[in-house]
Amino acid sequence: MPDLSPVAEPNIAALRIHLARLRHERGWSYDELSARSGVARATIVALESAKPDKRRGQGRPATSGTLVTWWRLAQELDVNLGELLEALYADEHPAPGSD
Repeated sequence: MPDLSPVAEPNIAALRIHLARLRHERGWSYDELSARSGVARATIVALESAKPDKRRGQGRPATSGTLVTWWRLAQELDVNLGELLEALYADEHPAPGSD
């Protein structure tokens, strides 16, 4: 019988923090990363800030980005896409005794 348990949700908050950290480590502004990657400044701000978009409904972020967006950012940040996206697997609340 197939496993019908729910699939874990990706940790979007950790991904946003990871993106911001990588940008800050390089000393780049939103404008600089935008110019280097070809990703709109507003998109980068939205990806890092997770501010809700009133048009999309309460609590929903303005964007979670497309695969192409994340790929472009990874290329300019000089990390592979897997390394950039690995934050999605971060466990916000580790099980007791798992440290």
